[in-house]
Amino acid sequence: MCGIAGFLTAKTPDIDPRTTLRAMTDAIAHRGPDDDGHWFDPDQGVALGHRRLAIIDLSPAGHQPMLSANGRYVLVYNGEIYNHAELRRRLEEGGNAPEWRGHSDTEVLLACVAAWGIRKALDQANGMFAFALWDRKQGKLTLARDRAGEKPLFYGWQNGTFLFVSELKALTAHPGFERVVDRAAAAAMMRFGYVPAPMCIWHGIRKLPPAHLLEVTAGGYERPDPECYWDLAAIARDGANDPLPDTPDLVDDLDALLRDAVGLRMEADVPLGAFLSGGVDSSAVTALMQAQSTRPVRTFSIGFGQRAYDESGYARAVAEHLGTDHLELQVDLADVRATIPKLPAIWDEPFADSSQIPTYLVNALARPEVTVALTGDGGDELFAGYNRHVLGARIWEGSARLPDFVRRGVGAALTSKNAYRLANATGLSRRVAGLSERLPKIGAVLRAREPTEFYAQLVSQWRPGANPVIGVGDSDRDRSISAPAFDDFRNTMLFMDAKTYLPDDILTKVDRAGMAVSLEGRIPFLDHRVMEFAWRVPLSAKIWNGRGKHILRNVLYRYVPASLIDRPKAGFAIPIGDWLEGPLRDWSEALIDPSALAEQGILDPALVADTWSRFLRGDKALVPQIWCVLMFQAWLQEQDFPPVTQIG
Repeated sequence: MCGIAGFLTAKTPDIDPRTTLRAMTDAIAHRGPDDDGHWFDPDQGVALGHRRLAIIDLSPAGHQPMLSANGRYVLVYNGEIYNHAELRRRLEEGGNAPEWRGHSDTEVLLACVAAWGIRKALDQANGMFAFALWDRKQGKLTLARDRAGEKPLFYGWQNGTFLFVSELKALTAHPGFERVVDRAAAAAMMRFGYVPAPMCIWHGIRKLPPAHLLEVTAGGYERPDPECYWDLAAIARDGANDPLPDTPDLVDDLDALLRDAVGLRMEADVPLGAFLSGGVDSSAVTALMQAQSTRPVRTFSIGFGQRAYDESGYARAVAEHLGTDHLELQVDLADVRATIPKLPAIWDEPFADSSQIPTYLVNALARPEVTVALTGDGGDELFAGYNRHVLGARIWEGSARLPDFVRRGVGAALTSKNAYRLANATGLSRRVAGLSERLPKIGAVLRAREPTEFYAQLVSQWRPGANPVIGVGDSDRDRSISAPAFDDFRNTMLFMDAKTYLPDDILTKVDRAGMAVSLEGRIPFLDHRVMEFAWRVPLSAKIWNGRGKHILRNVLYRYVPASLIDRPKAGFAIPIGDWLEGPLRDWSEALIDPSALAEQGILDPALVADTWSRFLRGDKALVPQIWCVLMFQAWLQEQDFPPVTQIG
């Protein structure tokens, strides 16, 4: 796990490339505190920088940038290739192995590229990664990102120079970079709580999509668009159209596959542990770790003083049953107050999934004890673990039978302010838990015209037509990303989860929180073999009796009693609404001061003020929208300059 940065230019540099590259890598030193390295070729205009978090082969033999044995390729690389030992054997058996200098996976990846070419190397690699590979013979730079999108990679041209970085703070360390806020990206962030790929908050910069590579020369792109090397849409379509039989053998197959995925991710030359919430996903990963470990696995969890948000007791019970070495932190308001000022710098882009706070805190708890932690992320997206996979499907199927004018009329009524007031006045909100908060969401989804729009409405914070960003329309991400034609809408949601929410929200959250404290997170569910298998599991094995992750539960019950697991899904929630109207109110109101918003000219002061007022009057459904605004404003404040704004 590391950080990378670099640039490529055909023009005579008007900066000191060595000083500039070092400034870029110093900006992401937290991603790799153990070592740094820089490589230049002034004749070809290329500079590659690296910060190392040493995990496998702690010796200087793992130093980067690393040259291939034949001298043709130079690599800077962030991540892990979990099957590097198998690939090493294959190279040796095929007579393609170099004289090995060490046992790092970086050296193996380079040897695979030299022997097979980059596309076959990507096809054979099982791992999480983002890398930049310079071909000295062809004068070509190749960027690549792992299949699921676990590791980040930003890129773009600025004044004739091509830049690439693991985190945006390295980009802003380059003196030639022009900081221009992209309003379209800001609007998308308000809608979804994150900036969706390939957009970036900085105008002219893009995110490389998962499972894609990009080839660049000093003269420009080899191809204008990134190239896909692992097609999730084809995998999802083929798997859903030709599922495996729903038999008990499926549980055996998933058990064996997950055990192997976990085992591969347990290799490290540094201390290793796991995050344990007590839910299905993290408990399954921890159980499979403990089954393959000769000593108690180190596990970590956090809890909150408010019982409705505290699942630490469940984690403790699972840890006791499995016999792990468990460490728990009870989070109080002081911890939250200390964390919030760090959020903009950690995430680098405006990011408003409030579970970022406990995610950061559990990483900070674990880091003094371990350098690597396995997580249960991805289980919900692969095996239908979210409420929308059950309830959302029912709403879509029911609404699709109504005439369009009826559906849209009811939707408009439910999204009005009067619907919220009526639910409270009639007492319905007291008799149906969460009804008041759900009405706007239900109304919005009822107005959707097709499946991907329906999905986008389900996961939206600020609804279309009410986005607070001035001067730009609503994001059309739901229209620009198409899903395969599935017979069952639940598969549409699962695909959109894996294509958008998983990499842009969940994996962004996990990467930045871990890297902020120099801790590597590994995610067994995102082994590409598990992802491919999950798409061949029929929906009847995922959702049973109105509850998701059925097959995964049956795997887990082999290791942990159902009585310790079966309960309503809670997620990694925190009482953010209570804090915002209480001890964090002064902080919040300072960020959204109407005069400051008016001076910035990005967010609509009147709309923000009205939303805040409605929230204070009791409309808890507005908490996600408020958090989006606060995180955007906190990010602007972190930039410490009057940003130029532009419609991207």
